[in-house]
Amino acid sequence: MYNETQGLVNKTVRPCRIKKNAMIIKINEVGYWSGLAAFTAVVSYDVVQILQVVGVLQFPVDEILIYGTSLCIVIPFMLEILAFHHLTAKDKQFWTHASLIFTIIYAVFVIANYVVQLATVIPSKLNNASEAILVLEQTPHSMFWNYDAIGYISMGLATLFAIPALGKLGFERWVRISFIAHVLVTPLITVVYFYPTYSHKLLFLGFPWAITAPVFMLLLAIMLRRRQVESV
Repeated sequence: MYNETQGLVNKTVRPCRIKKNAMIIKINEVGYWSGLAAFTAVVSYDVVQILQVVGVLQFPVDEILIYGTSLCIVIPFMLEILAFHHLTAKDKQFWTHASLIFTIIYAVFVIANYVVQLATVIPSKLNNASEAILVLEQTPHSMFWNYDAIGYISMGLATLFAIPALGKLGFERWVRISFIAHVLVTPLITVVYFYPTYSHKLLFLGFPWAITAPVFMLLLAIMLRRRQVESV
């Protein structure tokens, strides 16, 4: 026997489910492509940093590319973590919410730094007016050097708090391992930033970051892509 009330409820529920699934797919797509963009930006930064250290790139090209590629990481990475938060089960969203908070802290500090370097410091140097903006220049242990440090330590904390929201089986296990690896590298970059005497040799201590950062961003993006396929 056909129940008219039940039929009406089913007709109402189905469009809602379709809309919800469509929204999930859109969030996954944003997370996936944002993750790929963040991965590409980090790899580009890595290449530029190596070229600067070996002397291939000189001022102002080296600084423009270093700060420019670093700036390109921020928004995609923030959107990737935002998508991850919204696609995580409710009982684990405390951890992704904490991760998102530290991602925003990272974004605030590094954007402030890179915009100042690109829009103020580098043009002033090119116009031989660098003395007027010395306090703004990112040099070891300067104010904006510390901004950069807080930013990337916050990124490490973002990955730390995200770990409980990642599964221990299947592909998510590898994503979890990549996050743990990045967390373990964070103390190394902390030493690079805050060790009393800076040198290029000290910079190599932070080299593992150049591997763990793009890897965890890429694996997270792939994980979101797999969730998209599963949700269809």
